[in-house]
Amino acid sequence: MIEEFEAERSKMFGLAYRMLGSAGEAEDVVQDAYLRWSGAERENIVSPGAWLAKVVTNLCLNRLSAARTTRERYVGFWLPEPAPTGALGPLESAERRDAVSMAFMLLLERLTPAERAVFVLREAFSYGYRQIADVLDLSEANCRQLYGRARRRVGEAPRFDAPGEQRRRIVERFLTAAASGDLAGLERLLADDVVTWSDGGGKVNAALRPVAGRERVVRYLAGAAAKFGQDVEFGHADINGQEGILARREGEIITVFVIEISGGMIVGVRAVLNPEKLSHLQELTGS
Repeated sequence: MIEEFEAERSKMFGLAYRMLGSAGEAEDVVQDAYLRWSGAERENIVSPGAWLAKVVTNLCLNRLSAARTTRERYVGFWLPEPAPTGALGPLESAERRDAVSMAFMLLLERLTPAERAVFVLREAFSYGYRQIADVLDLSEANCRQLYGRARRRVGEAPRFDAPGEQRRRIVERFLTAAASGDLAGLERLLADDVVTWSDGGGKVNAALRPVAGRERVVRYLAGAAAKFGQDVEFGHADINGQEGILARREGEIITVFVIEISGGMIVGVRAVLNPEKLSHLQELTGS
């Protein structure tokens, strides 16, 4: 029944997104899973959720090798495709917000496809080793080994501890300072070791390497703000479980900024400018 599939859709999207780092590809995987669900013999499916998790995981594993090759050739710094969270997006609001942050998604890039599958199922969806073994057709012992290796490679995921209202106030001050060219105001909001990353993918101009340190980041952000012009509008959005800023020109999203805040200070700014990575978000948020 379609109702059973729809009940699992957001969970399957969250699984595919964490596996692939692309919201558009994750949506494609969910649609492929639906086609398989439509043609399956239902009397043989004991648990729709478990069946779909296995299908989606294996579809993602099939795509990951090609994705790795593409990323090795990527121009500049690669960032995951931004995905809306909270009321806007298909990612479940009940899931751990830090488990879908861009920082966490980049840590997952260190893992082999099998390690990534085990780690995501275990960490983000609280699957037991028996459940993971059933999904991947592996032994429980093998899954434990894969998880142990993945945990050592990933380490501790970054946690951004500012509450929602504080995040919003900080970002509003950040926008005001950047728009007015208030360098001193910007500097007061940034941690000493703040870092910015930009992903243009060779499609638009973007810094090819991270920019680190308060003074360098202030100059970089001020220069970036000056290039937008008066016809660009900025709005807030919940992106990857964090405070996001959408920059639009004539209704079209041209840049997404994800602001990482810890200890009341901005510790990271991730800017996605590659238009190919913004199309899915544009469809979801509209003009």
